[in-house]
Amino acid sequence: MGVSPENVQWSEQGEKIYFQDRNSRPEDDSIFVLSGKNFNQLHKIARHEKVETHSQYASYSKNKKQKLITDAHQLKIYDITKNETETILELDSAIRNAKFISDQNIAFENNGNLFLLDLKNMKLEKLTNFNKGSAPSDSNKNKNKEETWVEAENLQLLAEVKAKKEASEATKKQRKPADKKFTFYQEDKQLRYLKLSPNLKQIYFSLRLPSKSKSTIVPNYVDESGFTEDLSARPKVGQKPAAEELYVYDLVKDTVFQIDATNLPDLKKLPEFTNDYPEKDWSNWERTLQFSEVKFSDNGNFAVVDVRSNDNKHRWICSINSEDKSLEVLDHQHNEAWIGGPGINAYANYATWDFIPNTDKIYFQSEETGYSHLYSFNLKTETKKALTSGKFEVFNPILSKNGKQWYFTSSEVNSGERHFYSMKLDGSKKQQITSFNGSNLVSLSPDEKQLAILHSTANQPWELYLKKNSAKANPVQITNGVSMEFTAYNWKTPEFITFEAADGAEVQARLYQPTAEVKNNAAVVFVHGAGYLQNAHRWWSSYFREYMFHNLLSDLGYTVIDVDYRGSAGYGAEWRTGIYRHMGGKDLSDQVDAVDFLVEEHGINPEKVGIYGGSYGGFITLMAMFNEAETFAAGAALRSVTDWAHYNHGYTSNILNEPTTDPKAYQKSSPIYFAEGLQGDLLIAHGMIDTNVHFQDVVRLSQRLIELQKDNWEMAVYPIEDHGFTQPSSWIDEYKRILKLFNESLLGD
Repeated sequence: MGVSPENVQWSEQGEKIYFQDRNSRPEDDSIFVLSGKNFNQLHKIARHEKVETHSQYASYSKNKKQKLITDAHQLKIYDITKNETETILELDSAIRNAKFISDQNIAFENNGNLFLLDLKNMKLEKLTNFNKGSAPSDSNKNKNKEETWVEAENLQLLAEVKAKKEASEATKKQRKPADKKFTFYQEDKQLRYLKLSPNLKQIYFSLRLPSKSKSTIVPNYVDESGFTEDLSARPKVGQKPAAEELYVYDLVKDTVFQIDATNLPDLKKLPEFTNDYPEKDWSNWERTLQFSEVKFSDNGNFAVVDVRSNDNKHRWICSINSEDKSLEVLDHQHNEAWIGGPGINAYANYATWDFIPNTDKIYFQSEETGYSHLYSFNLKTETKKALTSGKFEVFNPILSKNGKQWYFTSSEVNSGERHFYSMKLDGSKKQQITSFNGSNLVSLSPDEKQLAILHSTANQPWELYLKKNSAKANPVQITNGVSMEFTAYNWKTPEFITFEAADGAEVQARLYQPTAEVKNNAAVVFVHGAGYLQNAHRWWSSYFREYMFHNLLSDLGYTVIDVDYRGSAGYGAEWRTGIYRHMGGKDLSDQVDAVDFLVEEHGINPEKVGIYGGSYGGFITLMAMFNEAETFAAGAALRSVTDWAHYNHGYTSNILNEPTTDPKAYQKSSPIYFAEGLQGDLLIAHGMIDTNVHFQDVVRLSQRLIELQKDNWEMAVYPIEDHGFTQPSSWIDEYKRILKLFNESLLGD
């Protein structure tokens, strides 16, 4: 296919643009660099040759003139104006999470403790004294009454022994440094982070309690050693994430105290699904918490934390009162299914939120209206303001360097398009800057005068364009990475259609139609993976192999439909959570309704319909073949989940809760319980070293099919493949089998 740019980044001076090739093989560590007056010079470098000053996650000084870089044991400062790098500190062990606290002070972690480096005099100060394990016991505390009395009596009678003890204690006091910090013993808890306040008076930190989760193993039968090697993999659902605690170390008082989070609203309220289990005793049920890193206003007056419940049904954005050790809720988000959506996410540390510079306001995203939008909250006036609104979603909002306006991407034009916008800080004067149909992913130049735009359409892969930061400016194409072999074929632009589901919902889909001359009245339904993913959009799909396969199928006479079923991304909270407690419910019925649409509107023979997909798409394929046998004559289930009780916790518990607390949800959502319904022809394909959806899933299902004496199925296994195939030979083999299945089962070839 040629070179397809991704992960675009500007150099600090704006004279170079870096990008990676999304089509490169995993072992290829090279990147591309564009330079020259018009960025018309392209060359390739190894990743280690990339300018060391270029890091997406580096910390900038407040005046934006310097940037911190950590390189293993070294701490470096890059002077942006001079384009020079200086190593300012080297230690014997790794330096982590280095941050500018002010233009003069840098804080960083080393060996589980926090240090402060004063750049003016290069003084290095250790701020904490964390110790893994428990506090040493006091020998006097372990003495019983008789032993204590004997010692006291002995010291009273023997003056020299008493004098010797007093001298020893005095010596110990003299040897103890006057500035020795309070020692905090972590016991068996894991220190997650250390965050120093701008006023240098408090250190906030979070501890993770021990987890009892048990990891799984995946056997690798084709290891280079010639022996079967076990690969360590994830725990299964029900192995709960560890609870966390939030603490403050008061540097002035030299003491540590825990923040009380027990009074968060609805913390102890039972989730609604428990109503389906009146026979269960829920008295011991509890909701544990996770805490994001604490963030501060520039003046240090406010500290804010994003708190999540581990069942992911609640999010509390809170200010921290270090005086009374409490949390004050600024915004409470609740979803009886699960918290999520663009900029919100399931994990607090990956959410979009922060303080607006030089203000007492924070910004964050919320699905309060049913769609993820941008909000601000003034901590002084305690008022919240919606900065965007409407039946669309906002992605990746950032502030301009002068802090006076926003930049963000949204789906306002169309749910299947992405455009870049600017907007005043207060939410006024929103302006669309990009205009190309499809998707426009923008990276701003350091001076914010130019946009590097990754653009694609449904039948044109990603290319890089440059444009002045103005709605009126015309983009200039910089890359032309498609190969001659790719351009030699007339790739189809799918039709973007909407059909009505049985419950009245409007469902988006891609439709690939054959010409009348080759139309065979057979249809194939493709089911995208991940669940929460959008594929009926108007840009180049991450499922580009499937896109090419759909072109082949339509050339052979098949009609192909690709549905953004319930649970897909891009359509708001209600659509996102439409599969709660029943995967294989509305997400499956949307596929059935798509077939009805094809039969009624496009003359498809209802007896000549197949279905296929991978991962979540493979799961839906199995549910379709087992539960909708009258609709689907053949199916290819690739890398499929067959029993959700064996998948990971983070993904599965959001949707189905936990197997021990909500077994009904798992039983009606897992294909293995419905295998007796198989009537059509089924192909099962799976990589044997899949550390995501384990090969064990299809092994268990195959045993179930054997016991049910089903004989119209077959399995293709790929010994050296993980969840995402990497070898072209494996992809070719898999898709040859899928095509053979459809040709034989639907056409009788």
